[in-house]
Amino acid sequence: MIIVPLKEGENIERALKKFKRKFEKTGVIRELRSRQAFIKPSVRRREKIKKAIYVQKMQESEE
Repeated sequence: MIIVPLKEGENIERALKKFKRKFEKTGVIRELRSRQAFIKPSVRRREKIKKAIYVQKMQESEE
């Protein structure tokens, strides 16, 4: 459970912002979206390799 301690007179908007930030860090939404459809391990691996190649090319083009 996420707990956001509030200080005396703290704005509710700021507390909500803190809550949202903590909630994003837990990764619940990301995990729910990834579980909506099954992705084969071979496809995941292929996508990971493609991303690594893309990042490497981008780094090389910067130099």
